Amino acid sequence: MAEVRFDDRVAVITGAGGGLGRAHALLLASRGAKVVVNDLGGSMDGAGADATPAQKVCDEIKAMGGEAVPNYESVSEWDSAQKIIQTAIDSFGRIDILINNAGILRDKSMMKMEIDDWNLIIAVHLSGTFFCTKAAFPLMRDAGYGRILSTASAAGLYGNFGQTNYGAAKLGIAGMMNSAKLEGAKYNIKANTLVPVAGTRLTATVMPPQVVEKLKPEFVSPLAAYLVSEDCQLSGAMMVAGAGYFSRAAVVEGPGYFFDEPEKVTPDDIAAKLAEITNLEGAAEYDSAPAQTGHALSHIKLD
Repeated sequence: MAEVRFDDRVAVITGAGGGLGRAHALLLASRGAKVVVNDLGGSMDGAGADATPAQKVCDEIKAMGGEAVPNYESVSEWDSAQKIIQTAIDSFGRIDILINNAGILRDKSMMKMEIDDWNLIIAVHLSGTFFCTKAAFPLMRDAGYGRILSTASAAGLYGNFGQTNYGAAKLGIAGMMNSAKLEGAKYNIKANTLVPVAGTRLTATVMPPQVVEKLKPEFVSPLAAYLVSEDCQLSGAMMVAGAGYFSRAAVVEGPGYFFDEPEKVTPDDIAAKLAEITNLEGAAEYDSAPAQTGHALSHIKLD
């Protein structure tokens, strides 16, 4: 097989000053991509700013013969997100790839969580992904090409104690990419979701040190790189990677149980048929909401 390359491609990677973003940036640059290394340089909980992390990664890329420029804007505001994407245009004349990776943590149980903890996590993860994607989308549309990869989490897909804010944002990102997939299809814009299992400063708070050591961010980046390559024709996929493990996650829906007279269904009927209603044998995956609705209405005769 031919080597997956990114020659003449321009990538914007948010939160690329360390962890997963840095690993993605170094791998793409090593294979020919020109990279905008975005990182606000704040602390793990979103406080402060520091230009050092983004600049350091740019220096690493240049030292190995690649091309990169830093950007220090926050993803959490529409105006600053536009500046992130504009850096690619000003520096390299185009944008082909967007990896939404920037993130922070403010873990607390729901009862102890302050409203600010909720709002900031949603702003950085969910709104930040939307802002950067919205800014890049028309440029990709006009070029007839684009690859968008947004970072979710098992905390969103499956839940995690003390991460209601983070989990909500991360599952929201997957939903966002499912819609971006549909809107980008006719413009050759592929939008996928990455679910990393990686040892970073964020996961170090919830994983034992010996586990974090086995989950290097570099072990996730090969999948990330493939998903933003020209070779990749997947779109709307939730892909999982970590420690040599690669897989696809999916939302599926069981075949269900159809009541012939919906107007007569009672809570008692639900209880009586609960086994059939919750059965996942023969479950299906739908590529859009209308497709799922079509199944739900398949037993109804329409005039």
